[in-house]
Amino acid sequence: MTASTTRRTTAARSRIAAVGAIAVAGALILTGCGDQTDKGSSSTPSGGTSKDSSAPLFSALPKKIQDAGVIKVGTDSAYAPMEFVEGGKIVGVDPDIAEALGKQLGVKFQFTAGTFDGLITSIYTGREDAIMSSITDNKKRQEGLDDKGQKIGKGIDFVDYFSSGLSLLVKKGNPEGIKSMDDLCGKTVAVQRGTIYEDSFKAQADKCGDKKLTIQAFDTDAEAQTRVKAGGAVADLNDYPVAAYTVKTSGGGNDFEVAGQQSDVGLFGIGVSKDNNQLRDALKQALDAAIKDGSYGKALEKWNVQDSAVKAATVNAGQ
Repeated sequence: MTASTTRRTTAARSRIAAVGAIAVAGALILTGCGDQTDKGSSSTPSGGTSKDSSAPLFSALPKKIQDAGVIKVGTDSAYAPMEFVEGGKIVGVDPDIAEALGKQLGVKFQFTAGTFDGLITSIYTGREDAIMSSITDNKKRQEGLDDKGQKIGKGIDFVDYFSSGLSLLVKKGNPEGIKSMDDLCGKTVAVQRGTIYEDSFKAQADKCGDKKLTIQAFDTDAEAQTRVKAGGAVADLNDYPVAAYTVKTSGGGNDFEVAGQQSDVGLFGIGVSKDNNQLRDALKQALDAAIKDGSYGKALEKWNVQDSAVKAATVNAGQ
């Protein structure tokens, strides 16, 4: 696990956070870094223009996409295991779910990498048909509001496909017996500086009161993980899929484990334009079909994130 897979600064990316003002505000800037760029772009193995008009839900798609044979998808491909670059291709949970949806729709999902804070803008400008990048569905993003509730953009619709919260990452064997945030009182934790996870630890420190919770903040999450592994801190905090991936891959699975249950659970959604209800509804139907035939579940099991499965597709269900 490297720092490039976590990138937790709230200025650049806050997928679990309740607000998406930076991403929405990008709609006001239609040039420069506000939109996706070709820099670092890469397509998934499913990229291409082949189509299957006999697929169950092909007719549900907008004609423009039927003709193209492709749904263009913007993503920030530096968030393993959800989406990351391997062998020059964007791979991960999201691309695998998209592949399952594509089989129902008879078209390919072509992922292109860009910056997280430009994703919503790419929908507004029409550069992408959809965005799929572990984006938390919330009311502010749906309505195009900033942190203060002021209207700064049109907003987008979400098809919710993944449920994820925050998870505590502890040393293998959980020597301190950590089961929840409350168990951290009187102990030392490590976290990446300037993130929502640091904010969560600070809120817990307030709850701990005199039983002081000591927070050690680092420039990267990799440094925080190293501190936990060395025994200098009892826990790190991260999104569940990232924590689960770290458990599986770090030290061949011998370094860490996830402690307790997820907290602050929210929904990830595929974002589409509010002017494209037909695509939104087709994606919802495709997700329900993939859930029913088991291909959705297989995609999650491949990455050991089956605990984040949704039972049915929803639209704009995030709070």
